[in-house]
Amino acid sequence: MKMGWWSEWRRKAGNEPGEDQDESWDVFTDVRKAQMEWERAHLMFDEAVGQDQIDYAIFILQAAERKYQIHLKHAKRVGLKRNQL
Repeated sequence: MKMGWWSEWRRKAGNEPGEDQDESWDVFTDVRKAQMEWERAHLMFDEAVGQDQIDYAIFILQAAERKYQIHLKHAKRVGLKRNQL
């Protein structure tokens, strides 16, 4: 079975994947996905032409910002630091 870099690093470090590590990894990936979605929403807004596209881009951008904020708050609750994101 092929391992990802995270699993390989944990194996070499002698850290067995525990529930806390799994939750931290899930939170980390959720934050990164939300950040990428937020960045794509910014690009969509920058490229919007016409009032309908602009309105839609604003709606998507606001939703992406809120989602990103929610995931950042969750990361803070589970103890992830800024440098870990």
